[in-house]
Amino acid sequence: MQPENSKQGIDLTSIKTLKKQEIPQEHCYGRCRPVTEFEKLNRIGEGTYGVVYRARDTVSNKVVALKKVRMEREKDGIPLSGLREISLLLNLEHKNIVKLTEVVVGKHLDSIFLVMEYCEQDLASLLDNMTSPFQESQIKCFMLQLLHGVQYLHEKFIVHRDLKVSNLLLTGKGTLKIADFGLARTFGYPYKAMTPIVVTLWYRAPELLLGSRVQTTAVDMWAVGCIFGELLDNKPLMTGRSEINQFQLIVDLLGAPSDQIWPGFSSLPGAKSMNFKRQPYNNLKHKFSWLSPAGLTLINHLLMYDPCKRALAADCLQNSYFVEKPLPVEPDMMPTFPEHRNRNYNKRPSDYRAGERRPVPHETEYEFRRGFADFGPQLPQKKKKK
Repeated sequence: MQPENSKQGIDLTSIKTLKKQEIPQEHCYGRCRPVTEFEKLNRIGEGTYGVVYRARDTVSNKVVALKKVRMEREKDGIPLSGLREISLLLNLEHKNIVKLTEVVVGKHLDSIFLVMEYCEQDLASLLDNMTSPFQESQIKCFMLQLLHGVQYLHEKFIVHRDLKVSNLLLTGKGTLKIADFGLARTFGYPYKAMTPIVVTLWYRAPELLLGSRVQTTAVDMWAVGCIFGELLDNKPLMTGRSEINQFQLIVDLLGAPSDQIWPGFSSLPGAKSMNFKRQPYNNLKHKFSWLSPAGLTLINHLLMYDPCKRALAADCLQNSYFVEKPLPVEPDMMPTFPEHRNRNYNKRPSDYRAGERRPVPHETEYEFRRGFADFGPQLPQKKKKK
């Protein structure tokens, strides 16, 4: 059967008999609910391929996160990135992975929304607004939950490819959840080549900076190491302005790579063209001088140059760092933080899309209304003062 678009719905023409059958417009997306059943509250973030809003389900009265899938070429249907994210999330069930509850559609069939559980916080907003750093027991709580979530993904043969603090959400009960699967991919053995322009620059593994097209779970583990360092230091670990600058910052922190410590380093596409100042010392011990030997071992194993030697999530969970004092606080004993996520959303520098020199353009209010607001209840708008 070949589909043909029509104003009323979709006409299917049988290749064998040439008979036509029309699917009504309201049935084009199966049993998906209309977005008119949701009340937009406020914008809370922007994922890799879509804008995220806080909304209320008028049927259940629950507050949810509503992600409008960005339609780059609307006439071609749902983008592949959106289909990947939907497919992956529908098959994931873990307390540390954000849950997709359903897919809803706008009155225009080019508007697709993902309905996900709402989380009150994200780590990026907390780090940006905290007056004092997290306690080490709280950091251990976050890291344990992150590692459990990453271990689950890797056991499901999924590599996230965009782990960063703004993609780590936090519920009011202290549960950390990994979000934004727009760049996630499934993998198998042997590994297939993938584009190296993934992972936000500050969290990008050295093999990706040097153009490697072989991406393993190690790219996620490097990002986990950067997140660990960010939580410990209360600021991003390495804030490069470009790929070359980012690689230089890695060298400044870990020492210069070589084929001796990273077999195959010199054969990577960008190894010869990457000019960097060579220094032989690993400075992690000096940067985190107060960290215990077990903690230093953990971050060193996460930030290994050689992806084949980089720690696995399962190995990290067995590190003695998590059973020495101060012990990790239980998630439900985490303090209550102000909901910074519900304030006016502004993209932070670390959220620039990987490989881009500017942020993804914000969706205009008209573009949003076209798929949502004209067809659903809205909060009363405040009148502007004259």
